[in-house]
Amino acid sequence: MYITCLDLEGVLVPEIWIAFAKESGIPELKRTTRDEPDYDKLMNWRLGILREHGLGLKEIQDTIAKIEPMEGAKQFLDELRSLTQVIIISDTFTQFAKPLMEKLGWPTIFCNSLEVAENGEITGFKMRIENSKYTTVKALQSIGYDTIASGDSYNDLGMIKASKAGFLFKSTDTIKADNPDIPAYETYDALLEAIKKAMA
Repeated sequence: MYITCLDLEGVLVPEIWIAFAKESGIPELKRTTRDEPDYDKLMNWRLGILREHGLGLKEIQDTIAKIEPMEGAKQFLDELRSLTQVIIISDTFTQFAKPLMEKLGWPTIFCNSLEVAENGEITGFKMRIENSKYTTVKALQSIGYDTIASGDSYNDLGMIKASKAGFLFKSTDTIKADNPDIPAYETYDALLEAIKKAMA
């Protein structure tokens, strides 16, 4: 029994914070988990910048409404879901993910939630569980599933390494060089073939 666990941003949709950095004209917000392995540190830093500029949830959601899945992502996901159960495990937030899930055909997603004040200011965030990607993969294994995992960033390495098969997808040269033992792919066709072989 297999479940494939996929990262969301950088794998199926463009990075939300990079899109918002461009839209808001705040280049510092381009920093992602590809650059900063410590997610708590990264999010607290982002919230500080939002407060400084008086930006809240609405402004980010307006940007997300314009984001389309990466070319070929929905077809890849549809085909993958016809072969195996798929869960998207992301460090994003339910308030960000919903419009993107609609565009991807409502796949299952496990993610986190934002704490938002009445005026729309993002005051904090609540992680579903510590080290959520690795912890979720281990939990799925504990109930009898073999996991296959793929992602692009530092925070995906735990679930990739803990799975029966794991792959980097559209990752950075640094992450690929630091993890030469993890097969790395650049196209959905190649990733789909690798997942099929892992399940054979």
